[in-house]
Amino acid sequence: MRTLLLGIIGLFTFAAASQTLKVDSKEYESLKTQGLLTNQTLVNVVSSNNPAIHFSGQSEKTGICDCLLQLDSTFLLAMLPNDDLFSNAIVLPFSFNFYGTTYDSVIINNNGNISFTNPYNNFTAFAFPNPSFNMIAPFWADVDTRSTNGGNVWYRLNPHSLVIVWDHVGYFSMMEDKLNTFQLIISDGQDTLVPAGNNVSFCYGDMQWTTGSASGGINGFSGSPATVGVNIGNGLDYFQVGQFDTLGTAFDGPYNTVDQVDFLDNQEIYFNLAGSTTNIPPLVMSSLICDTIDVYTGDTLHKSLNAVDFSLGVSTPEIGQLLTTTIQCSLPSALSYIETPNGEFTKYDVTFDATNVPTGICTIEMDVTDNGVPAQTVHKTIPVRVLYDANLSGLSPFTEEKLSVYPNPTSSILNIDGMLTTDKIQLLDLQGKNVLLKNQQSKSLDISGLEKGVYLLRVTREGKHVQTIKILKD
Repeated sequence: MRTLLLGIIGLFTFAAASQTLKVDSKEYESLKTQGLLTNQTLVNVVSSNNPAIHFSGQSEKTGICDCLLQLDSTFLLAMLPNDDLFSNAIVLPFSFNFYGTTYDSVIINNNGNISFTNPYNNFTAFAFPNPSFNMIAPFWADVDTRSTNGGNVWYRLNPHSLVIVWDHVGYFSMMEDKLNTFQLIISDGQDTLVPAGNNVSFCYGDMQWTTGSASGGINGFSGSPATVGVNIGNGLDYFQVGQFDTLGTAFDGPYNTVDQVDFLDNQEIYFNLAGSTTNIPPLVMSSLICDTIDVYTGDTLHKSLNAVDFSLGVSTPEIGQLLTTTIQCSLPSALSYIETPNGEFTKYDVTFDATNVPTGICTIEMDVTDNGVPAQTVHKTIPVRVLYDANLSGLSPFTEEKLSVYPNPTSSILNIDGMLTTDKIQLLDLQGKNVLLKNQQSKSLDISGLEKGVYLLRVTREGKHVQTIKILKD
């Protein structure tokens, strides 16, 4: 086992001298802004102030579930608010297997990654593979936690896992107009926070920026892209999920064109790094999928209300590999999907239609196999719970024409035409949870604070169901 003991935080690089320079954090920022920092000379940064520690938190699970853990008093601050710093070595209560090498300590680097042999202050990300870095990077980019309203980096040690959350963090230089929330879990394979057969989890909340200004970024985008992936540093054991440099949801795989960061919103990615192999099994990436997906049946006039839509992505971490995927359902007639292949990545837009389907649990089974040597296969089971909702049977063509909702999809204000003053509305997530604080009487609804996804707008009149409309929050 390897245990790295760090005695000091704050070794950085500076190109203008051949010896270690001692500067305060303001001088360091000036050098960085001018583009004078490289990987050649060490700089000892001495803090020139004592920034406040702020818990912006609010990483709360929603009705549409996600894998983000809620921050609470059990989490510890990984490091003070900073730019390009890193934690002391954190001793693990378990052994972590990283491509066949076991570690009992880890370093949390502020810039969206962890490492085992050396700390990294590098604020400009590189593509994988790369011989210079030994890291696991849920989102390697220029994180800056010094702003007033931005977040921090937190961690929690469990007996069999380490959870790290970059919570609502901004970007260089002290920018907080856009914030990212993402999480990394490493384990010995015995913690149920990471599904069986895996020892690492990446999980994402709302991702709003990619690049700091010292890396060529403009307002958080363009310049050098952020990197998501794993790299042990030997040129053989690595994989890349992707690189990201702009807004949007487009994604064409790990090694094609640079992708758009909103693809990561609400994604959860699990994989196993235990053992030394040059062929990592395929990755299955899913967004807004819990242990069980609820879908409601009962509507006999408008079949769209009986369906639930979601996306699955499968990717091979290795360059040039091909994937073979099978998707099956215990109720074949209820399942349909559109397959969109693109190099090492294939997207599946899936629909489960519960029309005339009996209530109860059914399953969707997904098997993905690559053509590596030896070939590797991953399996994913998605339970679907069909529930009966008598309210959906009460729709009529008349009420459908009386009420209209626009714009749909929307990112903020939802307008409702045709409501009476006595009508009440509820907004439900796909698990049936009311995401409004209470029933409201309004002809417009601000949903800007909700996570992206599908919701049901339910209108009642004098206690009777009038209409249910599917809403897409983008």
